[in-house]
Order: sequence, then C-alpha cells, then structure tokens
Amino acid sequence: MKFGTFGGVFTPCTLTILGVIMFLRFGQVVGQSGVITAVLIVLAAKTITTLTTLSLSAIASNTRVKGGGAYYLISRSLGVEFGGAIGVLFFAAQAISVAMYIIGFSEALAATFPSLADHAMAISTLVNLVTFVCVYVGAGWTIKVQYFILAILAAALASFYVGAIADFNPEYLQANLKPSFLDGDNTFTMFALFFPAVTGIMAGANMSGDLATPSKSIPTGTLAAVIFTGVIYLSQAVLLGCARPATELIGNNMIIRDIAVWPVLITAGVFAATLSSALGSMMGAPRILQAFARDEIFKSIKFFGAGSGLSNEPRRATVLTFVIAQVCIVFGDLNAIAPIITMFFMITYGLLNLATFYESITKNPSYRPTFRYSHWITSLLGMIGCFGVMFLINWLWATISLLFIAAIYWFIRSKEVEARWGDLQSGMIFERARKALLKLEDEVYHPKNWRPIVMALSGTGWTRPHIPIYGHWLTSGHGILTLAHVVTGDLEELADQRDRYEKSLRSFIIREELDAFPAVACGQYLSDGIESLVQCHGIGGLRPNTVLLGWPRDASKADSFGATVRLIARTKRSILAARFLSHRSDVEEADKTDTTDIAEHWRVPRGTIDVWWRGMANGELMLLLAHLMHRNPDWRGNKVRVLRVIQNEQAKAEIDKHMDELAASARIQFQSEVVVSDEPVASVIQSTSRNASLVLLGFQTPEEGQEIAMYESLEALAGDLPRIIMVDSAGGMTLES
Repeated sequence: MKFGTFGGVFTPCTLTILGVIMFLRFGQVVGQSGVITAVLIVLAAKTITTLTTLSLSAIASNTRVKGGGAYYLISRSLGVEFGGAIGVLFFAAQAISVAMYIIGFSEALAATFPSLADHAMAISTLVNLVTFVCVYVGAGWTIKVQYFILAILAAALASFYVGAIADFNPEYLQANLKPSFLDGDNTFTMFALFFPAVTGIMAGANMSGDLATPSKSIPTGTLAAVIFTGVIYLSQAVLLGCARPATELIGNNMIIRDIAVWPVLITAGVFAATLSSALGSMMGAPRILQAFARDEIFKSIKFFGAGSGLSNEPRRATVLTFVIAQVCIVFGDLNAIAPIITMFFMITYGLLNLATFYESITKNPSYRPTFRYSHWITSLLGMIGCFGVMFLINWLWATISLLFIAAIYWFIRSKEVEARWGDLQSGMIFERARKALLKLEDEVYHPKNWRPIVMALSGTGWTRPHIPIYGHWLTSGHGILTLAHVVTGDLEELADQRDRYEKSLRSFIIREELDAFPAVACGQYLSDGIESLVQCHGIGGLRPNTVLLGWPRDASKADSFGATVRLIARTKRSILAARFLSHRSDVEEADKTDTTDIAEHWRVPRGTIDVWWRGMANGELMLLLAHLMHRNPDWRGNKVRVLRVIQNEQAKAEIDKHMDELAASARIQFQSEVVVSDEPVASVIQSTSRNASLVLLGFQTPEEGQEIAMYESLEALAGDLPRIIMVDSAGGMTLES
C-alpha cells in the first residue's frame, strides 16, 4: 500500500515537529530566553529547516526517490562516500530520537501520576517495546494510528490556546520580553534544546519508499508541515509569555497543561505527541538502514537490507533500532540527548543543502527539478546556517561530529567502494575541467606553460609495452599520456573492433596502473588513422604536442616510417621514436603478440641518461625529456649527462663554458662532458654511452626519397646501444622559460 501527501508526509512531519519539546521544554525555552529571543530562536530554526526543505524538495522532484529518505538523496548526489557517512549518522540520529521521545513520554507520565516516578525506566522500556511492536507489524497500521493521534493533538492545542487567551496578562508579557537565563545557559543552549523540535521535516522523506508519488508528496507535504508548525510555535511563544511568569515557565515542565482550559487534553496530547514522534522515528530509522545496507557500502551490514512481506518491511533493521533506543533510554536523559541529535541533524541538513547547491552550480543537464522555488543561493545559505549554528551551539561537539563524518568518508574512500549509481562527483569534475580548459585556452600556448602531452602509438599496449611505459615515465606528474591505436580496414565493418581495441587499451591502462587515456581510430589505411588521431584527438590546450612511436625494426619499414614522420611533422608535433633492441617494432606490427614479460620493461636500467647535444633545435626538448625522466622516483639514481663531440681540443674550453651557461639558464642539474676525438661520431657515441640507461639523439624528418638514408645514418649512430629515443622537436618550448 502506497501513501499520499497527507498521510505519508504531512501527518508524520507535523506529529514529529509538534512533539516532546513543544509540550515539555518549550516553556523553559521561552522562560529563559524571553519572548523576543524565543521568537528569534523559532524563526532561526524554521529558516534553516525551510531552506533545507526547499533543497529537499528540489532533489526529491528531480529524481525517482526510493527508500532511505535523506540518505538516498545525498548518496545519489554527493556520492558513495558522503552517502555512507550520512547513512551511519542519520540512522543513529533517528534511532536516538526514538529514545528522546520515549523519555519525554515517561517524564510526562511521571508528572501526571507522581507515584510512577520511581518506575520511569520500566515505563520507558515498556513504551519502547510497544512502539517496536507497532512498527514491526507494518507501516500501514502505524499510519492509520497517526490520524487518531493528530486529532488528539489538535484538541490539546485548542485547549491550550483557549486557556492561554483567558489567562492573558500584560504584566507577564512585559516581564518576559527579556531573557532570564539560568547559570550556564544562553541563547545557543536554548537553541540547541529547541532545535530537535523542528527536525521532523525528514519524517515524510524517510517514508519515501512507501509514497505513491514521492516527487510531489515530499515537497508539498513537508512545506505545508513547516509552515503550519511554524505558526503554532510562534503563537505559543507569545502566549506562554503572556500567561505565566518566567519562574513558572522555567521550573514547571508541564506548564502547558496548567495553562490549558482542559488539562486532560494536554495530558492526552503529550502522550499522543511523544508516542507519535517515537513511532515516526521508529518507522524512519529502519528504512534508512535498509536502504543503506542494500547499497552494500559496508558488507557487514548487508543482513539489515532484507525486507519482509509484500510491503518489504525492514524488520531486521527495526530490531536494531529498538536495541539502540533501549541503550539510550538506559543511559540518557532528555536534556543530554537533544543537543547530540541537533548535531547529527545539522550535519545531515547541511550536506543535503550542499548536494542541492552543487547540483545547481554544476549546471548538470540532468538536474531538472519540477520544484521551482529552490536556488543555489537558498541552498548555500541553508548549508552555511546549518554548519554555522553547529559551532555556535558547541564548537567541540561540532568538531567531533565533523571529524566523525570525515573519518567515515575517508574509510569508505580508502576501500574504493564503487557506486552503482550516478552522482555529482562526475558533474563537479566536469564543471571544473570545463572552466579549467577555457582558462587554459588563453594561457597554455606560452612556452613557459609547455608540458608533455604525449600521444603514444602503442598498439594494444600488450604488443609493445615499452612505448606506453616510457610514455608514462615521460609524462608522470607533469603531462598527459594517450595510448593510441589505429585499426585499418573497411570503415563500415570496424565499429565492433574499435570498441574491442579500446576496451583492451583501457584494460592495459588499469592493469599497469598508468595515468593515461585510450584512443582508437579507424581508417582505410594506417596513415589515415594516424592523421585523424594527431589532428583531432584532444581539446583546446590539451591537444597532443608530442607523438611517441616505435623505430622501424629494419630497412624495409623505413619508407612507411618516413611517411608517418612527415605526416606528424606537418601537424607541428614533436616526434619521439623509441629504438629498443629488446623490442624493435613498427606500428604496423600491432597485431603481433609480444612474449616478453611486461615486468621486464618496468625495470629501470642502471646508468646515466645521455643527451647527445648538437644544438638547440632538438637539444632543448631532449634535455627537458631527460630531466622529466630523472624526476621519476625510480629514475632518481640515473644522472643526466649532456655530451658533445668535437675534434678540436682548443674549442673544449668554449664548449664547457657554453654547457655551464646552458645549465644555469635551463635550471637543470646535469653533468656536462665534452668528448674530443678524431674517431667517427658513431664510434664515439657507442663507446661513451655503452653503459647508459637511456640515450637521446636528435634527428630531422626526412624529405621524400631520403627515408632509407636517414634510417641507415641513424642506425649507424645507434649501433648496439640498447635503448635510444630519437627526437625531432617541433618547438613550442624553451629551456629558459
């Protein structure tokens, strides 16, 4: 059976708000605070709950609301970490509220029948048990009981209003305008005492899974209850101050009964209000726990996610709620419990406002609430009000509560729990990224802001892992790496293959824990795919400025390699060609399977990082890349050497001076070495760098027809050196920047 607005939202909200605090503590609030301050306390509390209700209404009308109330709404907006923290906190707040209302009932009963005062604990336990049984039977029966309780409450209020008007005394009003605080009390302690009275706005939302149309019933019913009960409390504050002196208001917890023209109705109203509030919390708390447990954020509480019967009653969670309430009954009292509940509810309301605020400012297209009276300003004010009042009431408890939330948040985050629902995290990240990209568009093109944005033509990753691994080292913490693969063939038949290859790349990235993005392009020919990737991949200032690919494994591949390099060079991208003897492969070999253990490629070789300097054209980029490699933690032991070959000893001093100036202007630590030799350059490079971990050599993009000559000349320079990266710089950066 599904409930409507009046029975499912307005009635439980109203009965929870007009509960134990109104009958047993509001007189004390008015007596100590004075009428004016009491009115301000009511207005402040109602302002916070009204702003929160606007946020609640916006989110509730924007999504298909299931069971769990505020927990469900917050978790689906702010994510699994905040949702989990609120699930624990909000369930605890509702369960403890059961104890608060039952203690209030027992206190009222003892005041009515003084002979029962010595049996308060037994009475509270019995009432808790009766409340538990009522809820355990089912929500349908409990909702019907609440209609009867609402009628009793209305009669009790009528009795109070008639009596208060009859006892109107202007002298009392004059005397009660100003505060009469007892020692240790002030406006904020009175606010903390009163605020639990208005926390019933979630009573309807907690029943969200049992509502016929929650997106309509929650906004309408909750706002109606807030307005109706606001009028009740404001009028009561004035009438109490007019009917009795402050000493009686403070000292007599049953002052409302003494003022009423028919005291028996107040007694019945107290009993009805406290029991109905206890019933409301006893119904709400298990539904929060049930929804929380079903999300499996904590596997250990999955047991409480089970439902019973056709209406899916959370009976296991109801038993736990009963136990928690009983523990609080044994160890707590009304004045001690109320401030704790205030903190718990304040955090819940604050995060609910935060969720709505972020939904609004991130401009998420999916945020289309049918409730039109919420704005990001109202949500922001509600959030500030909630957290601000927490610290004004008690900064220590506020800090402890927030640290508790932070600890649960951190714990869930450390477990890397994956949500099975969409939340605001991606929307917030998208909005930040969007704004950052627009700002970056104006600034990234200055040489000072150059970073390696590398597209690595890596095949599927598994086929030549040295390409993505060294791409990762070159960009780690400094740039962006994309692993790219080209699928060749008939475009109409490649859709499934493209998805399969992209999935394979993503799998490789996850397995090897790379900071990289996958990119797959389809083309009739290899050159078409590479051209598409180089030209179109990326956005704004995050387009690749460097392409990393494999060096041809033999001369037969030199022509196609030269064509590919010319194609990339025409797009003004720098080119890095990795020549590794342990795995010599060209992009055309992407479909061949590599049998080399990938772990071998992750092992950092010992030795220096050698940059063979022939001038600034390619030298600047080579030196910067060597510096970036050296900054990786695993490469810190590999020093950077900048080497230059000359044949004239007389020029050595000038070259040394130039190298010192280069180190100073580049602000990069390296060991410079000038090699004076008459031997061929290839022989000098191979003998000097034979123990290097990595060698960087410059090259120029070959003219058409010069591919074989370029290949053979660079092969002669490289000889048997195991790891070389050939560099052709397109500029865009300077070492002096």
